[in-house]
Amino acid sequence: MKTLILSCNTGQGHNAAGMAVYEELIRRGHACEFMDMISLSSENISKNISNLYVSITTKAPKVFQALYNAGGIISNSKHKSVIYLANSIMKDKVYEYIEKNNIDIIVMPHLFPAEVITKLKHENRLNAKTLAIATDYTCIPFWEETEPDYFVIPHKDLIDEFVEKGIPKEKLLPIGIPVSQEFSTRILKSEACAKLNLDNNKKNILIMSGSMGYGHIDKLIDALLSRLSDKINIIVLGGTNETLKTKLRQRFNNKNVYIIDFTKQVSLYMDACDILLTKPGGLTSTESAVKNIPTIFTNPIPGCETKNAYFFEQRNMAYYANNIESQVDYAEKLLTDESYKDMIYSQNQNINKNAAKDICDFIESW
Repeated sequence: MKTLILSCNTGQGHNAAGMAVYEELIRRGHACEFMDMISLSSENISKNISNLYVSITTKAPKVFQALYNAGGIISNSKHKSVIYLANSIMKDKVYEYIEKNNIDIIVMPHLFPAEVITKLKHENRLNAKTLAIATDYTCIPFWEETEPDYFVIPHKDLIDEFVEKGIPKEKLLPIGIPVSQEFSTRILKSEACAKLNLDNNKKNILIMSGSMGYGHIDKLIDALLSRLSDKINIIVLGGTNETLKTKLRQRFNNKNVYIIDFTKQVSLYMDACDILLTKPGGLTSTESAVKNIPTIFTNPIPGCETKNAYFFEQRNMAYYANNIESQVDYAEKLLTDESYKDMIYSQNQNINKNAAKDICDFIESW
């Protein structure tokens, strides 16, 4: 059995979900490859598409929201969209790679590869088994025009939404969003702080802005310091947004504000924190729930992240507030009372911590 994880570099959540499955398959001794589909055409094209996505979501979120809303209006299971046609350009390169490398199973944690694979199916050029993975707590536009053999979705409560969009119920596997095995355990805060050279004597607030550094982080830090300065340390994971990190370092030349460059130690920083403030990306939301971290959602990228925030809020897995004052209110609440215990209980009730393992169990039994 040789598996190809076929993803795309528009936001790192898709890649993280795919990598979680990849790591588990490799751990089990299976042949597996992980690939950014667009890189088959050109590394520069892949980078440009990624940069365009980051630029729109960080600098023009209303434009992204308009595009997302338009997609929701025009997407239809009976008619293929311009998105489908655009992705179909990659079909021959993807086909050649699959054939050359004798791929048996294709796992797609991103819409774009699923569109290409659907096109190859329609042309009767695909023998490999196919599995799509939704990485948001909603059925995003255009998933319904893809035709994988099976479709992993984040939660059983989403089955009706996916069916209403036109995806056959018998294809849906409500297993959950896969996260790396490192998020499945949590070490002591004191141990994590020692490893990261962080102060363990105060409450640690972790702020995550996504891989591209999204949101009004400076205003949030101002508000937290104004309310809780003598009680907290603030740790900001600034992703790859160099402009944001430089701005924050210049403004907060403060011993209890840590601005961290892009890191692969996210799990360890989560271990070191008491609460998390983050935009509600599907993967980060799931990782924090798997870690059992009291979480507050800040301003989402409009569209699917708004749906993620509501999904978690409605099940008491996180607090959600669009304005900074309310975000700080929630932070103070989680640091001073025991409401976090109910939140952690709800996270355990709703999130499958072993989704990656369960997906690989399914692949092995297929």
